[in-house]
This record gives sequence, structure tokens and C-alpha cells, in this order.
Amino acid sequence: MSQISTKLLVRFSNDFAQLLKSEYDYNVIVKIGQQSFKLHSLVLYQRSSFFRQELTTTTKKNNIIEITLTDTSVEVFKILIKYIYTGTILLENDKESTIFDLLVPSNKLGLTELVEYIQSYLIDNKTSWLKLKFSKIYATSFQDNNFKPLQIFCTDILAKHPNIILASDEFTSIQENALINLLKRDDLQIEESEIWDKIIQWGKEQTPDLPSDLNQWTEKNFLDLKTTLDQCIPLIRYFQMSGKDIVAKVKPYRQILGLNLWDDISTKIMDPDASISSTILPARKKISVQLPVHQVQFINSSSISNDEHFAEISSWIDRRPSKYDITEIPYKFNLLLRGSRDGFTPEAFHRLCDNIPGTVAIIKVNGTNEILGGYNPLIWTSNDSIKYFATTDSFIFSLKTPNLPNSILSRIIHANQVIGCAKYCVPGFGGYFFNKCYDKKWSYMHTDTHFEKRLRSDDINFLIDEFEVFQVLKNI
Repeated sequence: MSQISTKLLVRFSNDFAQLLKSEYDYNVIVKIGQQSFKLHSLVLYQRSSFFRQELTTTTKKNNIIEITLTDTSVEVFKILIKYIYTGTILLENDKESTIFDLLVPSNKLGLTELVEYIQSYLIDNKTSWLKLKFSKIYATSFQDNNFKPLQIFCTDILAKHPNIILASDEFTSIQENALINLLKRDDLQIEESEIWDKIIQWGKEQTPDLPSDLNQWTEKNFLDLKTTLDQCIPLIRYFQMSGKDIVAKVKPYRQILGLNLWDDISTKIMDPDASISSTILPARKKISVQLPVHQVQFINSSSISNDEHFAEISSWIDRRPSKYDITEIPYKFNLLLRGSRDGFTPEAFHRLCDNIPGTVAIIKVNGTNEILGGYNPLIWTSNDSIKYFATTDSFIFSLKTPNLPNSILSRIIHANQVIGCAKYCVPGFGGYFFNKCYDKKWSYMHTDTHFEKRLRSDDINFLIDEFEVFQVLKNI
């Protein structure tokens, strides 16, 4: 496409963005909770199959069509409606969770090309996050066949490491289509007898009113279980199981197999060369699977910072040249204080944070949404007057946000007068980044002689919306 054509498309997209913003001559109101969006039927009809259906079946009131959307947040809809109007979407600056939350609503609105793009973007760029949130991703992917790329992504992982799901508490709640998809895999790395055990466990959970004692089961109970497992039973490789496992595990439930299949299984046990009518599925392929290194799942208890922020802070603590992957974060960040919960006062800070070594303080700036903070490898104390402590390992930072494309790390230059402590105020870093002793009022000033880099353009006092302090603990 020529440069001129590209400029024309950008102009075209910007014009429709302005139309969305101006609400000029709107004739549709979409309601989400308490918020309303004033939109245009021509755009909605052409761009979304969901809205096309709604527009053709909903009765106008005063020449306005009202549509109520459920199961969609205002934040997500703002992104999607901008895409509908402009044909553009930027995912690079959004959190992984926000990007994933676009998937189901995009599918509901019939934005097929966007559904495909979101899945491709996550798989290509956010693999670590998908693995970290595997149970959620796996469950969602089988809600609709339009999520096929994520289904394949998850099933490929499970084929090699099936116990991620089979040994989890969520196993009996997975959808039938997800289970069938897994059973069809010739490379499923688990013994067939264990697969049978899990299928029985899942089937019992889905079938109501089954006695806990198998000896008390009636013919109807077996028939009910057979109905539940109707799609799963043909996928078990019975003829690849040992006679011992057949007798101990399959025989008690032989009534759910049907007379012909059970007779063929019994025949093969007694005479392996005998001819039978049942289909003999091949043995599953055993491959050499390197077990994943044990990972401690990172738990993010912050209302300000995301997982990538904590990975970055961890890298700075360790003076690592490259950032940790979010699946490799070597620390736990235990929340000690949250201003909105515990108070923003010096008393609350010293009561909850004093004498604890290795802490990170993080603030969210009012009006700008900047995320600033600092690391103290020492302890905080309640001195009557300000007292400074020396360390070369402290640093301050400004974390990546939609308005800041890259985080800024600013290490201390001189080891003296680094950590400032006094009972009448909360964290002080080098006397240049500190709380003003007035609850939510903070101050920042940059000097080249004390910190390496400037964090923000304005050397002024400012107010904050939130304040959190975390104890940093090495994972064992």
C-alpha cells in the first residue's frame, strides 16, 4: 500500500473516531450498567453481527434504539467500540488481563477478525502469562469453537503435562469438549489406567444421585453414568491396558461399556491373537518429556502494580541486566500496608512497616496515574528527628504505564544519607523523594549528584491516590 493510501486510511479512521467522540446525530444508546454510549446504527450494523441482529429486532422509542449489554465491563467496551468505529486497536500498552478480557466480548459482538488477532497476539507475545494463568485460559478457550487457537495452545501443553489439570481441584469442572479433545490425543503422556480413573471420577461428578458405595448401584445408576460418558468411552485405549488393571479398574464398571465391548476386552485378555469386532485404538506415543522446573506461582496483591512491574523490580533488586520473566520472579511481595485500607498516616506506616528489612514502597500519583516508588534494603525506624542510613542498594523508580512506554530506574549515587527515617513521616529516599507528613502529600526533586536519572518532569509537591508497602522475601 502506498504512503498516500496509508495516510488516507489514517485520516478516515480519525474521522470516525471523532464521530464516536462527538456523538453527532446518534440514534442508538448502548447501556452497560449505569453508563450509556451514544452511537450510530449505520456503523454498528455494518461492523458487528451482534448489533446487526439487535438493530433489526429492537423497537425504536422516539427514533432511538436502546440496547443493554451484560457480561461486559465499561473499560472493555470502550476499547471495542473504538475498534468498531476506527478499525484500529493497540494492545502493546494494555495489561495481559485486559487483553484477555477483550476475547469473550469480542466474540459476542461477532468481531471475528479481532477474536483471531487477540488469540494470535497473546500466543505470540504473552506465552508466559498464558501459562501462569493456565486454568483460566484453558476453561475459557473451550467456551466457544472460535477460540480454537487457544484450545490448541492449551491442549499441546496438557498432552505433555496432563496433571496440570488432571491432578487439580478444577478437573471435575472442565467442559466435556475440553476433556474429549484431550482424550483424542495420541501423545497424551499418562498411563491408560490413570486416564480411566480420571474419566470415572469426572463422570461421577457430572452424574447426580450416584451412591458413594459401588455395591449399592442399581442398573439405572450404571446407565446414567454410561449416558454421561457416552462421548468419552470410545476414546479409552482398553486394549493397551494390562489385564491386572482391566480386572481391578474397568471390570467394576463393565456395565457402562456395553456387552460387546466388554466381551472383546475379556477375549483379548484370554487370547491376545483372537479376532474381535471392537476398534483397537493404537497405544499412545511415549515421548521424552522434560519435567518443568518447579515454579512458585507469583501472587500479586497490589492494586497499583501488575506482574510485569514486580518482575522488573525483582530484576533491579538483583542488578540483573535483563528483566525476569513473570514466571521466574524469585521473590514474594507480601503486602504490609495499603493506604486506602490501613490509612496514609505516619503512625499507620511505622506500626505496620518498622523493623522489617527489604521493603518496596509504591505510590499512584493523583491526576497523572504515574506509578512511583523506591526500594529500601534496610529497615524503617521511628526516630524523633530525621535520621539517614547508608546503603548502595537502594533505588527509586517510575513504572511503565500507558503514558510512560518504558520504566525508569534511578539508582542512588552516594551511599550516605540514602534512607531517611522519622516518626512524623513515612518513607524518605535520599531527602529528595518523600512523604510531606500530610497523609497523601508527597514531594519529589531530582539532583544529578544523588540519583542517576530523573523520574518525572515536574519537581513539585503532589497528591497520591494510593500507597502500598511490600516486604520482599526470597522464594524458597
